[in-house]
Amino acid sequence: MDFGSAPVSRRGFLGVAAATTAIAALGPAAGAAPVGAVPAAGQQDLSRQLLTEWSQAPGAHPLVGDFTRAGYRGGSRAPRIRVAANVRKFGAKGDGVTDDAAAFNAAVRAVGEQGGGTVLVPSGTYLLSSPIFMHWSGVVLRGASVGRTVLHFSRPLQEGYRDNWQESQGQNRWSWAGGQIWVVPEPVLRKLEREEWLGTEGWIPGATLAAVGAAPRGAQEISVSSTAGLRTGAMVLLETENPSDAGLLRHLAGGTPGAIGYDWPAGAPQLVRGTEGFYPQYGTLQWPVRVEKVIDATTVRLAQPVKHDLSPRWPSVLRELGPAVTEVGVERLTIRNELLTQTRHNQNPGSNGVHFQAAHDCWADQVRVENADVAFGLTGAKSVTMSNVTVAGRATHHPFVMRMQSHDNLVEDFEVEPFTVPLVEGANLHGLNAEGLSSGNVYHRGVVAEGTFDSHRALPFENLRTGITINNTGRVGGSSRSGPYFGARTAHWGVDVTNGRSYAVCLGDIAPKSVTVGVRGVTEDTSELRADYPGGRPALESVTDLGASAVADLYEAQRAAGRPR
Repeated sequence: MDFGSAPVSRRGFLGVAAATTAIAALGPAAGAAPVGAVPAAGQQDLSRQLLTEWSQAPGAHPLVGDFTRAGYRGGSRAPRIRVAANVRKFGAKGDGVTDDAAAFNAAVRAVGEQGGGTVLVPSGTYLLSSPIFMHWSGVVLRGASVGRTVLHFSRPLQEGYRDNWQESQGQNRWSWAGGQIWVVPEPVLRKLEREEWLGTEGWIPGATLAAVGAAPRGAQEISVSSTAGLRTGAMVLLETENPSDAGLLRHLAGGTPGAIGYDWPAGAPQLVRGTEGFYPQYGTLQWPVRVEKVIDATTVRLAQPVKHDLSPRWPSVLRELGPAVTEVGVERLTIRNELLTQTRHNQNPGSNGVHFQAAHDCWADQVRVENADVAFGLTGAKSVTMSNVTVAGRATHHPFVMRMQSHDNLVEDFEVEPFTVPLVEGANLHGLNAEGLSSGNVYHRGVVAEGTFDSHRALPFENLRTGITINNTGRVGGSSRSGPYFGARTAHWGVDVTNGRSYAVCLGDIAPKSVTVGVRGVTEDTSELRADYPGGRPALESVTDLGASAVADLYEAQRAAGRPR
């Protein structure tokens, strides 16, 4: 069979056969040609076929997720917010010698308590001995430019904020958490401090607003017990129980033979309720979503299609979101951490960058982070756009991390530069991360000189990396007690690998009901990772399509086909 300019490997072809059967089971859309047919010679290549099939059922395609609503306000441009204050007026000197941390925090607090606005940071090098906390919605921190406004943090979080060493594990939590600019609701931060980071790290849900009826994945109109507590435009939390039978987990892994045969209690005790070591963050699947319209007394339309079946087997409710920050931006500046010798893996003291936590509809634009342990971080974050961002300086631990149920975030036009100081012995470099039941996240249009397509397990699902050039040097991570690296509908699409390494980029042997499309520069189609699911490739029902593809960037193609900018 001829698949045009994108040849499918023998292993990939077996995946296509299984996948097309599943796609055909959906049935054709009204007025459309049947989906799932293998193209004949001279017809469209596999990338076009998959895009066409997706466009007929955008939220319900068995292999390809709907990524059109990733980022700030569903992919909208960040607004330009009026200037409300200047850090110089609060005593900041910008001379590289005076400690300006108190002035920055005073300026952010004053603007936040007055209802929001932009805190202007004129040209200069600002020495800061402690982090900047952004607890208030509607506050933007804006420099003059990446080259002219430098925030030089002289101490990592371990010294400038508080100790976060985990004695029992011999590791420092700042290796994956917190930021020198930290966008987080104050109640969430205080809860983390009280619990020593041993409880949940994301949302603190409010009251239950309604029980949710059954609906298939891809639905936007859902039935609820009552709409009395719901209003159009409100952000709510769709919370789904993760029952002890692991039924929801098998579903998020695509319900494939591999997912059904996987020993969830033994392989993923952190995810399975009732097992020793169960982590409270995973007791429910939490997905913030906006109510697009209250239709009647028992029906609402959500702003996005649901990513999993709503079922009595894993009951769902709508809840108040709880403490949150929104409409917060960080723009046009460089975060420069003091150049410290890199530590061994997971012992990092927190020379970090920007971190968004329990935050939604926020952004970072034209931000450069140097000499970082974690450059850009998301914890329990929703609809954050990071654009024109750069990771530079000495070797890092996490250039980007999306953890603890972070959903629908967008990183675009980004770069990880070659490191000026290489990785030290005993340290690990990861890369473009998604982990911990995170979904809907997109890495788009980037250049990665060092790093990989990272997962830290705990079943991240329906995430996309597309339009990326990578020198594939990093490695994945995560506890062996956290379960599979990937859930269903993980997509690596339109990727140029410059060093020939297929590690963690090709997914056909590791990710269920997922696609590897348009990957160039590799000769093998293996992830080089130890298999999570039993049964091998046929039990995963995934598609692998190496070589050039007609649709080079899935995010752009979906936006053009479904929801133009």
